[in-house]
Amino acid sequence: KKLVEELGLQTYTIHTGVFEAIFEPDVSNKTVAEAAGYNIDEIVRKKDRALATAALSEGMKILIPKLYKEGKFDGILSFGGSGGTALVTPAMRELPIGVPKLMVSTMASGDVERYVGTSDILMMPSIVDVAGINKISKIIFKNAALAIAGMVGNKENLEEEQGEEKPLIAASMFGVTTPCVEQAKAVLEKAGYEVLVFHATGTGGKTMETLISAGFFQGVLDLTTTEWCDELVGGVLSAGSTRCEAAIKCKIPQVVSVGACDMVNFGPMDTIPEQFSSRNLYKHNPTVTLMRTTVPENQKIGAMLASKWNQTETDMAILLPEKGVSMIDAEGQPFDGVEERKALFDAIENGIDNGHVEIIKLDCNINDKLFAETAAQKLIDLMEKK
Repeated sequence: KKLVEELGLQTYTIHTGVFEAIFEPDVSNKTVAEAAGYNIDEIVRKKDRALATAALSEGMKILIPKLYKEGKFDGILSFGGSGGTALVTPAMRELPIGVPKLMVSTMASGDVERYVGTSDILMMPSIVDVAGINKISKIIFKNAALAIAGMVGNKENLEEEQGEEKPLIAASMFGVTTPCVEQAKAVLEKAGYEVLVFHATGTGGKTMETLISAGFFQGVLDLTTTEWCDELVGGVLSAGSTRCEAAIKCKIPQVVSVGACDMVNFGPMDTIPEQFSSRNLYKHNPTVTLMRTTVPENQKIGAMLASKWNQTETDMAILLPEKGVSMIDAEGQPFDGVEERKALFDAIENGIDNGHVEIIKLDCNINDKLFAETAAQKLIDLMEKK
């Protein structure tokens, strides 16, 4: 608090702990607890850490967006171990993208997906435990104060870009579908659209779905639906069971395909689960190993995609590239699979019985110019029709 104020900014403090604060905060823990329907004195008496964390976290989740809308703060900074991080980050995720959010945490060097989710929270390693002031923590906390002060206090020093506001399109891409999406992007940009590309790595798909639901996009070019392979087969880049739902629920025009559905993602080769050790594996890079999907797996993936797309109440198009769904599912490449593609396409065609869905088969690979330009033009047609 003192450091931030020394940097010329005001502070607005919220007490998220159970016991008494060392100074008078602007928002007490009593207020935080009451926001979620709890009494702080009762929480103290019960001496239940899990209950306390859950109650205060829920209170913060309710209070933080409300206080932000009231103009009480412009950025948020918090410090914590695993409990403190789990307590505050759900509230941070309720704030709009672009609001500075910095979490100094003992958990920051590990898997932070559970804390960051699809938000833009910055996770800063605390190095030592967040338990008092010492030689190391002084350095870290000072840098945290400088970081949040820089984000909040210096934003006026960078002029807002002036330019035409173009309609936004969401596109999904993987390394092995990059040529396709880049070519389609060029067509869409020439037509006056701005394309935001999301890497189909699980988090990327979740983020895209979240922003579609938030109303950012006028169209969706979801050509890379590979995250369903990981969800159904057991890879490491799943986007969860609600992938491919947002555009349909929001009735946003979309063109979709099966990009990279020839693969399931794992870490380094020595991390491959034993049951998959004899499968067709491809070392994409030192930290990523790809596994070719089988005929039965493709039937399952195709059926799932069809069940999602079949729910649309607005016109959409499914494009199927008959000569391969990725760079390495092509003639002479390690994942080239005629039978696997047939199983995938048949499952989709057999599963679709919705008059709003057009299925277009193209005699090319997904990364060929014909496919990319057809996908882009079809999306333009659907958006203009709407």
